[in-house]
Amino acid sequence: MNAVVFNPEVQAFIQENLHTDITKLILKKAVFDEISNTELAEQIQGKAVCEKKLSTWFNTPGIYFPKKLAIEQCSSEKTAAYKSSLIKGDSLLDLTGGFGVDSYYFSKTSKQVTYVEQQVELSAIAKHNANVLGAKNIEFIAKDGITFLGESNRMWDVLYIDPSRRVASQKVVRLTDCEPNVPDLYTKLASICNNIWIKAAPLLDIKLALTELNNVHSVHVVSVGNELKELLFHINTQAECQNPTIHCAQLNDAQTKHFSFTYEEEQFAAPALCSAPKTYLYEPNAAWLKAGCFKLIAARYGLEKLHQHTHLYTSNTLIAEFPGKVFTILANWSYTEFGKTVSVKQANCISRNFPLQVSALQKKHKITDGGNSSLFFITDHTGQLRVLQAARYEKSPQ
Repeated sequence: MNAVVFNPEVQAFIQENLHTDITKLILKKAVFDEISNTELAEQIQGKAVCEKKLSTWFNTPGIYFPKKLAIEQCSSEKTAAYKSSLIKGDSLLDLTGGFGVDSYYFSKTSKQVTYVEQQVELSAIAKHNANVLGAKNIEFIAKDGITFLGESNRMWDVLYIDPSRRVASQKVVRLTDCEPNVPDLYTKLASICNNIWIKAAPLLDIKLALTELNNVHSVHVVSVGNELKELLFHINTQAECQNPTIHCAQLNDAQTKHFSFTYEEEQFAAPALCSAPKTYLYEPNAAWLKAGCFKLIAARYGLEKLHQHTHLYTSNTLIAEFPGKVFTILANWSYTEFGKTVSVKQANCISRNFPLQVSALQKKHKITDGGNSSLFFITDHTGQLRVLQAARYEKSPQ
């Protein structure tokens, strides 16, 4: 950390250049004597990323920003606040501390938090910022998490871990492809705490993870708006569980929408298939789709599915509280009829259980993205390809 960053003139320069071309700044002659332009660029980039993702850090004077990657990889304030409502205890160990956003929020609901981070510089930055933000109940340890576990005999109420992809460019669907390898560490982790919480990237295969882990009691699938953000697995090391509860959480500015179920309930749900699309069309939130809640959502809300594998729903009665987007259906064509007789120049195209992807459909039918209506390219209950034109319901809940 370079303390010159906190000089008033340097802070003013950072604020004034939040949206400047960083490349040009780096190539210029040094703006200040005791801080390089590269360091300035890192502060500017870091603060700019925080503007929407971490408003508390962005708006608090005296915050030091790490390299941009550390901020891009950390939790957003919305997801960190949600986690702190779930994860709490007298003592909490954050084994992969990073920028410290999760630890800061855990400190609001737990008596004592131990933050561990192997990057010494990042650990120092997180400690400085925690002090600036007034979090006094966090112990900071700059050490590799696995090394720390091997050297410590302490016990915690809760352990939180956010394993990263072992290969940065690799798409990870298994926890065993992450570092640290949580399934391999389970025996050690279970010996030091009663509750383990694992954060995972949205691409992770939930059902595969359940086969890799022991005693998972719940899984939280978290979205912000309609963007899937993270998965959380809660393990109770003291109690067996064969049928964990899956919680879908859609975090919005106004409210959080919840939906809980088990895979056993989903397996035995038997929603009706519609004979024809009705007045309203429903597209589930990304969290519900990722969780695999395809049949039960129709049964719970009294909706009909368009097809067993077309995860869109319909009804004549409006279900305004539906967790996702609600549309009014304007037109309904067979795909053959649409191709021969209909000309739509602009629309938001959605492909669901359809042989062509959106890009191919736009190219084939010369449709530009945008406009006030959407075209849903689907397979209906008879197996026929259809196109539905729909407009967003004006009081849609998302």
